[in-house]
Amino acid sequence: MICVTALVTFLTCMVLSEAQHEAGYCAFYEECGRNPLLGPTLIPPIVPCLNYSKARPVTGDHYKKLKQVCPILDRGENNTYACCSIKQLTSLETSLTLSKVVLIRCPSCAENFAHLHCITTCSPNQSQTVKVTKVMNVTYLGREKEAVVGYQAFINASFAEGAFQSCKNVRIPATGGFAVGTMCGRYGAKLCTAQRWYDFQGDSSNGLAPLDIDFRLLKEGDTTVLPEGVIPYSGTALKCNETTPSGGQVCSCQDCQESCPIVPPPPPPSDPLRLFGVDGFFIISVILFCLLVLAFLVIYPSEVTCTDRISLAAHSFLSLLFQRWGTFIASYPLTVILVATAIVVAFSVGLKSIELTTDPVELWSAPSSRARKEKDFHDTYFDPFFRTNQVILTAPGRQGHIYNSLLFGQQNFSGLVSKDLVIQLLELQKRIQFWSDDLNSTASLKDVCFAPLNPSNPSLTDCAVNSLPQYFQNSLDNINAKVNMTELGVTKEVDWRDHLIYCLSSPLSFKDITDLGMSCMADYGAPVFPFLAVGGYENDDYTNAEAFILTFSLNNYARDNPKFKVAMQWEKEFLRIVQEYQKDPACNFTFAYMAERSLEDEINRTTAEDIPIFMISYAVIFVYIAVALGEYSSWKRILVDSKVLVGLGGILVVGCSVLASMGFYSWIGIPSSLVILQVVPFLVLAVGADNIFIFVLEYQRDVRRPGEKREEQIGRVLGNVAPSMLLCSLSESVCFFLGALSTMPAVRTFALYAALAVVMDFVLQMTAFVALLSLDARRQDSNRCELLCCVTVSTQRPNKPNEGFLRPLMRKYYAPVLLNCYVRIIVMFVFIFAFCGCLFLMFHVKVGLDQELAMPKDSYMLVYFEYLYKYFEVGVPVYFVTRKGYNFTSVEGMNGVCSSVGCDQFSLTQKIQYATDYPDRSYLAIPANSWVDDFIDWLNPGSKCCRLYTIGPNTGKFSVWACTNNCMASPGDGVLRPSVEDFNRFLPDFLGNRPDLKCAKGGFKMFSLFDLITLLYIHVNRNDVFVFAASRFMAYHIPLTNSQEYTAALKTARELAHNITLGMRNISGTSPDFEVFPYTVTYVYYEQYLTIVPEGLFNISMCLLPTFLVCCLLLGLDLCSGLLNLFTIIMIVVDTVGVMTLWGIDYNAVALINLVTAVGISVEFVSHMTRSFALSTKPTHAERAMEATANMGSAVFAGVAMTNLPGILVLALAKAQLIQMFFFRLNLVITLLGMAHGLIFLPVLLSYFGPGVNKAVLLQLQQAKSKASKELETRSNVGPTYDNMSYEDSETKKGQRL
Repeated sequence: MICVTALVTFLTCMVLSEAQHEAGYCAFYEECGRNPLLGPTLIPPIVPCLNYSKARPVTGDHYKKLKQVCPILDRGENNTYACCSIKQLTSLETSLTLSKVVLIRCPSCAENFAHLHCITTCSPNQSQTVKVTKVMNVTYLGREKEAVVGYQAFINASFAEGAFQSCKNVRIPATGGFAVGTMCGRYGAKLCTAQRWYDFQGDSSNGLAPLDIDFRLLKEGDTTVLPEGVIPYSGTALKCNETTPSGGQVCSCQDCQESCPIVPPPPPPSDPLRLFGVDGFFIISVILFCLLVLAFLVIYPSEVTCTDRISLAAHSFLSLLFQRWGTFIASYPLTVILVATAIVVAFSVGLKSIELTTDPVELWSAPSSRARKEKDFHDTYFDPFFRTNQVILTAPGRQGHIYNSLLFGQQNFSGLVSKDLVIQLLELQKRIQFWSDDLNSTASLKDVCFAPLNPSNPSLTDCAVNSLPQYFQNSLDNINAKVNMTELGVTKEVDWRDHLIYCLSSPLSFKDITDLGMSCMADYGAPVFPFLAVGGYENDDYTNAEAFILTFSLNNYARDNPKFKVAMQWEKEFLRIVQEYQKDPACNFTFAYMAERSLEDEINRTTAEDIPIFMISYAVIFVYIAVALGEYSSWKRILVDSKVLVGLGGILVVGCSVLASMGFYSWIGIPSSLVILQVVPFLVLAVGADNIFIFVLEYQRDVRRPGEKREEQIGRVLGNVAPSMLLCSLSESVCFFLGALSTMPAVRTFALYAALAVVMDFVLQMTAFVALLSLDARRQDSNRCELLCCVTVSTQRPNKPNEGFLRPLMRKYYAPVLLNCYVRIIVMFVFIFAFCGCLFLMFHVKVGLDQELAMPKDSYMLVYFEYLYKYFEVGVPVYFVTRKGYNFTSVEGMNGVCSSVGCDQFSLTQKIQYATDYPDRSYLAIPANSWVDDFIDWLNPGSKCCRLYTIGPNTGKFSVWACTNNCMASPGDGVLRPSVEDFNRFLPDFLGNRPDLKCAKGGFKMFSLFDLITLLYIHVNRNDVFVFAASRFMAYHIPLTNSQEYTAALKTARELAHNITLGMRNISGTSPDFEVFPYTVTYVYYEQYLTIVPEGLFNISMCLLPTFLVCCLLLGLDLCSGLLNLFTIIMIVVDTVGVMTLWGIDYNAVALINLVTAVGISVEFVSHMTRSFALSTKPTHAERAMEATANMGSAVFAGVAMTNLPGILVLALAKAQLIQMFFFRLNLVITLLGMAHGLIFLPVLLSYFGPGVNKAVLLQLQQAKSKASKELETRSNVGPTYDNMSYEDSETKKGQRL
């Protein structure tokens, strides 16, 4: 038997070697059954019979089939010869169809691909092109025949290279990859060449080739390896930008670079302003500095004064009004306190219905904003972007290896991509998936997961979980599978690595090219793109990745949906399991993780942890106020003269004003936020403490006049200081009310709450606090201890004013030094220089808020962000959404959005493709896929996807089975476009067709995964007509790492969408209000940074305007004081932004809130000093500035600066970076700059440019002194008086004498 076999083999070799290569002769003909060397394949591997004979004439049905499959061989019905039977043509058509599915987008490519295989299979000169190298005896239809199972094909290299060049750029829109990437084996798209491309086509192990074909690509004139008589085929390959002989149009730009029009690159980012080659803002700052210095040196003020009766009238009116008011309140303290308490309680009751906004979208994006409207539109017509729960795993330090694959050659595998770690990843994935069984399915993954292919009743395997084990359908058996495989005569074991290599380059494949025969699709039925499964690779070297990515996607339910709580519970348990796994000693991974709820959880956690810090901060402020307000004339009276209860009362006034404000707005339905809870009390405390200090210190420095009651003295003191308090409070409240014009919800609600709180604080100070001070004054006059009211001391209160410590210090030392002629010049130069320098820095402040700052320093989210930026190779998906008004059913409409052959060169998808060519400017990495392209390909007869029943009751209806009738005929020019009727007829079938091995273009997967279309049915003339309410096309951003990049990506995406909109509006049938807009989940957060600069300028301007107007009006139209006040506050704000740049504090909505607060606090630092200077009657500007600095400066320093600083310094201990950055650093800067400008710069500025002495005030003062001296002379003739004794004091002393 062995001898017989050897003889047969010898004779076969003799026959093959003696076979001639002549024109008009075939090397093989007709089918001889299955290839016995191959196992299961994608299509039956039918091989031809060895048959050296003349080519057969082709007529009748045979000719029609040849003309259909291989039109290149058509020479007319009576003049056409071929070396293939009609059965061979049918098998060839089936084989070509599967490949054409991904090549049909480019007709010249598809024709070149078919061209060569028609030559090797059917050419009448077949024997001159091929050499049979291997035959086997097979039994076919009961007869034993010699079947060809291998041959060589000799091709001219120029033809082969031309065919390859026509196909190398043909894309698969769904993946963004190239078709040759799936047709070049181990080399992928980047390393693919013509030889490697043909080698893969001739490799029978790819599941498509029925036998082995050794393609020999020979250069012109190379005859070294040519058998005698063989002539390399040297036909002409079509270029991709050429039409085909059958009328096919040129390939589209997306598939053929030669077809692309000349598109200028997008303009580079605008260069910063430059003048004379230097930073323009620097030049402007230098010029401004010179102008201000020149103005200071030239415009030196004179000591000329003017009479301003209006100023006097305003001052007199307000002083008299508040004097009477204060006397009245001080006379009925208990009643006033009870009434004030009742009012506060009435307002505060509204707190029972308070709503605390924690949703970032509601906080930072206005409902009327463009991004918010676009988000609402998107979520209305498509499901909201799913909730992401992710784990990024690495294994640093593990040694990688090189795997010598039978099919793919040597491949680098990192230490991470190893079998044991893949199995561990699968175990972790299953642990997370199945944990809900322990909780009686109260929070089962299948109840809340995103299940694109079975959303109504999903099982766990229907849930969209993206991970590397999904390439093995999450099956341990598939990971462990291995099989021996023979390739090109070499037998070797293939295992999970071969399958993985193939799937990473062909994620849409339903069957790999190995003998394992496993699918690459995930168990839930969709592809897992490699950039979603692994990270940290270079140049698409996926197996050398440094990170696994495990992603669980949940449905994004509305917060009022009961399933929202279930999703939140599942995510909570997800975090618990991952954290426990991280602590497991058996864990070989180093990883980071996050849940959708993580950001909100971490912010709430750090807020709760930092509440004690805020409490300590307020406690420090309270202790300071209580101690600083005391008089302390002697140790014996320390318990009498202390002001603990007054300080507590001041704190309560602040607290009650905040509660009343919050309660009122809760009544009317305006929600609060954590920003309000943290900032408004601090702001009102700064404003309120200042007023308290000014009032109390003025009272302590005052001496009761002869015959004056204590209540009258309190009223008179209030009349002196209340106009200044009104000036500040009114300025701040109007400032904040105008700030409520902001479109940003968080800023608007903050401004409203702050404005009313400031108003309520002033009202309570004028009522409850005056009443409290009156009660405390009675106690102090009676020498009773503060906390032990029944205890009295014998030491009498000294009959002289108490100046305290600061006022004498400032009067004797600080003010004279500051207002020295040389020091004043230095101060002006230093502050002008600082102002111009900070103005320059202000133009370079970074705009944005990186999400890491919202996290505490010990948050696991910081590690996640680090991993995200390090390992992710693709950013967030971005959808280009179309609104209603575009006719997709017309030919022109389809051409306006598709990207395949016949499409507009500037269609929607083409413009996105052009943008991805410049990712550094467009921030787009992967172009958009188009459901229109897939629909057209699905309809194309070459894809064999759209089929109709030919018999039975469903004749003419869509069938998922292989029936003979195609839905549409092949177009003559290769450009298939359905009619309106066919479009409406077949679109539902496309959307309901699940993709499979026979048809990968089924639309059910894409429609379910991405909800590409929202259709409305309109019944017209007994037919259902589609109206496209919305559609979307998904692309991908590049990885975005900071808020500046997110903002730039939004801006460029909108510019691109606007350009697309203008182009599509020119298409006939398009509504004039049709629009395309970009959407991704992050846009709603980052849109604010596109407008936050003008928004901030508007808000701060609205705050500055009332400070100027109120100052002018309350000082009696004192324009000079108003302008100096305004200029100083502007300097504080500008300097604050400049220091923000130096200290790395970005400008954002939180910073804007603080800057608005800075205006309010600056009013406290500035306005009191300005008013004190304006009402001073000293003869010179310098003396008036000294008096204002000594009298009011000491109160401002004690009341504003020293009240804020201790509390701010405590905030440095907070864990939250956001609090440290924007509440510690920024508030510290605001306070220090306000103190420096209010107590250093402003007195010097007033000493030069302040208003002159108000002669009306001076005259009134002189008349009052003259009147007082006359009364003193009259009373001296009557008898002695007791200057500081009230009626109550006299009665008390009489009782003591008795």
